[in-house]
Amino acid sequence: MITPGVVPVADGVHVAVSSAHAELVEFCLFRDGREQRFALRERSGEVWHGHVPGIDVGDAYGLRAHGPWAPEAGHRFNPAKLLLDPYALAIDRRFRLRASMFGHRDAAGLLIDSTDSAADMPKAIVTAPSDDRPLPLLTDWADSVIYELHVRGFSMRNPAVPAALHGTFAGLGHPASIAYLSQLGVTAVELLPTAAWIEERHLAALGLENHWGYNSVGFMAPDPRLAPGGWAEVRAAVTALAYAGIETILDVVLNHTGEGDELGPTLSLRGLDNSRYYRLRPDAPQWYVNDTGCGNTLALDRPPMLDLAMESLRSWAQRGGVHGFRFDLAATLGRREAGFDTHAPLIAAIGQDPVLRRLKLIAEPWDLGPGGYQTGRFPAMWGEWNDRFRDDVRSFWRGDSERLGALATRLAGSADVFAGKRRPSRSVNFVVAHDGFTLADLVAHGHKHNSANGEGNRDGTDDNVSWNNGCEGATEDPVIRAARLSDQRALLATLLFARGTPMLAMGSEFGQSQGGNNNAYAQDNAISWLDWAAGEPGLLAWTRRLIALRHAHPALRQDLFLTGLGEPADVAWHAVGGGPMRHEDWAGDCLVMALVADAGGRVCVTLNRSGQDRILTPPDPRPGHAWSIAADSAMPEAEASEVTGSCPLRARSVLLLVEVTLLR
Repeated sequence: MITPGVVPVADGVHVAVSSAHAELVEFCLFRDGREQRFALRERSGEVWHGHVPGIDVGDAYGLRAHGPWAPEAGHRFNPAKLLLDPYALAIDRRFRLRASMFGHRDAAGLLIDSTDSAADMPKAIVTAPSDDRPLPLLTDWADSVIYELHVRGFSMRNPAVPAALHGTFAGLGHPASIAYLSQLGVTAVELLPTAAWIEERHLAALGLENHWGYNSVGFMAPDPRLAPGGWAEVRAAVTALAYAGIETILDVVLNHTGEGDELGPTLSLRGLDNSRYYRLRPDAPQWYVNDTGCGNTLALDRPPMLDLAMESLRSWAQRGGVHGFRFDLAATLGRREAGFDTHAPLIAAIGQDPVLRRLKLIAEPWDLGPGGYQTGRFPAMWGEWNDRFRDDVRSFWRGDSERLGALATRLAGSADVFAGKRRPSRSVNFVVAHDGFTLADLVAHGHKHNSANGEGNRDGTDDNVSWNNGCEGATEDPVIRAARLSDQRALLATLLFARGTPMLAMGSEFGQSQGGNNNAYAQDNAISWLDWAAGEPGLLAWTRRLIALRHAHPALRQDLFLTGLGEPADVAWHAVGGGPMRHEDWAGDCLVMALVADAGGRVCVTLNRSGQDRILTPPDPRPGHAWSIAADSAMPEAEASEVTGSCPLRARSVLLLVEVTLLR
């Protein structure tokens, strides 16, 4: 069996590169400022391979591929362009887009450019084999609380982390970072992409950079911006988090690359075999299929790209020790020539792989292509981002009509979407994520404010389902500020008291704002970096309290869809004034949800979106028990107190009652 990539052996390296249409592939060694080229003379099928003597671990290298420059036939070979080995495990520096990297020299992308790109291209580094093992999972799905964060943005402004570690995996693994996450109570961090990426070409012209990292070039190489210490730094941070009981889930981009559309740079796969790695339009192969909205779409059902995707996942699991993956635009993972297939090769391969199948796997279950919305159709053991939870919860709190039934469905686990998974924990619930408004901005802006992105405020969604509480943007009005904090507390409670796996976006717990920018992918600056000095300590304390309550009460996180069946029933829907919900109550503004866990314990979650206070009459407690107020979003600092008969349900609030045993 031929191992792909560059593998050190006793007296050099063995090199293997997949290219069905190349006429020659060269291994290019860089030492002492000079390039030395070695032709790969052996070919097995579409794999070019050979032994190159005298190469050591730590040497820098690249690839060059010779073949036809025929965009009209889908071929864009250009040996003047140094190419990154797609199996590279390390690179010598970060990517910066430069003019020499473009394989064409005309506005249509059809005429070849002969400028050598070697001086501007990052070089791959020959890397020794690893005997690292995957780390064990730490938390059941049902007990998980996920915290989505950006490695760089999380620690860049944290004064408790040494400045030299700001914005890196070492900063994430620092004791101050881990203490914060542990005290918050989350069980997993979901990291935005960390594989080597490049900025889009329009950003360079604007003087901006891609901050989020959803523009990968090297799938198996940690980006030097985030991990200057390479794999050892990644592994150390993941291990330190694991010692604290926190799993690491990695966001991976396997749907497209940073080579972009036909006018993008030639960095790796485009130059190795454009028509093999990418989907091209059958009627016009000079153009790319763009199901991702990012300029190109990878052909993951073909052997070369399938193998590369699988090897990249195994590398992050084994070398990095990560506990799972979140797949960006995951509908693309299941695409064949005829459309989405639940049993597509990559999805099937992951399910059969002894390393990957045991991990936590989460799909962003859509892309921008035809039939791209595939929520609920990924394998039963996969989690999926639940955008319907996001939209229905936002709509409820904004006051949209006819949303009470939809909210109840989301709180009960979204069986209408995920019943095939048999477990509601595979619904990854969220109100906000990295893409869109922050939680603080959601209740402070009626529309986006993306002028800093340099695109005339045209980028980013206009469908935000947001509200501003009477004033657009920042204000010193104490009434408006109090209303916004109250809404944030209610939204957090709705998320954490629902069936499914909750996901918090970085900074939601203390009021992080991006000034209304709902597409801050190009803002590697104070707009995106977590502002530790400006946080709302009261909101942070509230979030910690909610997470602790979720961990403490099985009724809030039991991994079963709520059905209203059983004896006693697992859920009962009550009117705020007492008694079961009537037909007309479902058109109201209040929802009372009484829950019972199999293991015992009873709680009552009540939501009031109206601007009026109400009197809540909860269902009768069991004999020898009483209801106690455990959390009230309108009075977040109040201590627990017993309920006698009825209690206030304040305007725009969430109230959690728990059943306690009466002392005799």
